[in-house]
Amino acid sequence: MNRLTVYILALGVFLTATSELVVSGILHIIAQDLHISIALAGQLITAYSLAFAIGTPILVSLTSRIGRKKVLLGSLVVFLLGCLLSFGSSEISILMASRMMLGVSSGVYLVVAFSAAAKLVPAENLGRAIGTIVLGFSTAMILGVPIGIAITNWMSWHAIFMILCMFSLVIAFVIWRLLPEIEGDAPVSFQQQFKVLGSMIIVSGLFLTFFRESGNSILFTYLTPFITDTFHLNMSSISLIMLVFGTFGAIGSRLGGYGVDRWGASRVITFSMIIQVAALALLPLSSGMTWIGLILIGLIICSMFVGGPAIQSYFIQQAPQSSSLVLSLNTSIIHLGLAAGAGMGGLVINAASTVLYNPWMACLIVSLGLAAASISFSLGKKRRRMNDAPHTTVQ
Repeated sequence: MNRLTVYILALGVFLTATSELVVSGILHIIAQDLHISIALAGQLITAYSLAFAIGTPILVSLTSRIGRKKVLLGSLVVFLLGCLLSFGSSEISILMASRMMLGVSSGVYLVVAFSAAAKLVPAENLGRAIGTIVLGFSTAMILGVPIGIAITNWMSWHAIFMILCMFSLVIAFVIWRLLPEIEGDAPVSFQQQFKVLGSMIIVSGLFLTFFRESGNSILFTYLTPFITDTFHLNMSSISLIMLVFGTFGAIGSRLGGYGVDRWGASRVITFSMIIQVAALALLPLSSGMTWIGLILIGLIICSMFVGGPAIQSYFIQQAPQSSSLVLSLNTSIIHLGLAAGAGMGGLVINAASTVLYNPWMACLIVSLGLAAASISFSLGKKRRRMNDAPHTTVQ
């Protein structure tokens, strides 16, 4: 039953992640329908990300002691309302408000889903449980966005949000019926919860996330022009290529979850980031060699998703009493890293007048993340040695 409930939580992540990702694929249609510029429509993505990044840690901290089932259902109720507001939106201000509701509710649901999954399974299966939750997000990349575009072409972009509303209502009902009562975090004060942020193990881990996601964003924000310009492929091929890349991501999330349980989170993080750095370094050299370049990109995506469950598991293991707070901060850092990476990638393109060198900048930034990971792991080992050392008492 616990395994089934983890998959149910992952389905909820699929729906909430689809609400985030689908807008970028239909941005031009929304702009045309609301008679606004693409630039203004793009702020819908910004509003979502800011609400996610700022609102999630605050609400997760405030609800940390409440049972996980209640918080999950509460976040889905807000998500449902956000979907209904999006469905009824006829002007940008209403749609912007709905995006903020969807951003904060999706963030809370994601973090609490990680926390609940960790408490539903034995410690030795933590990695696979977290990998299943990550699989919900990667599946949204594979299926959610293309399905959303197809629904828009078939009916309208408004219909996407009504369909998301109906399916999330089903998920909420199933969670209400099947999910057992799961306690919140340990009853420690907010001061003690935030004290964990003074730990260099956690701080360096958050820097790992920031640099890793910034590096990823430098490449992937501009991946379509990189593929078309570097390998001279037409746009009709991009959808199929992205589907294949999404499959690589899904495989990676499963491998990452299995690897955490088998070899430990720190080893999986280190291995996946070394592979990613190496592939990024080689990618610009593959110009003109289409298949080699696409294989390298597939390897980068797979290693990204291998590392995802490992990083989430690592934070849970390092701060078990404040796991929800730390996970929420980590998801905020992810969004900040994505924004920073997109900006850095644009600067590189402006300076070089080409997207060819973005992977090298990404390689440098991800390498900084690997260095931050090494610091965090080293400090973690030192703390374990101190805790394991026999205590002596003065007679």
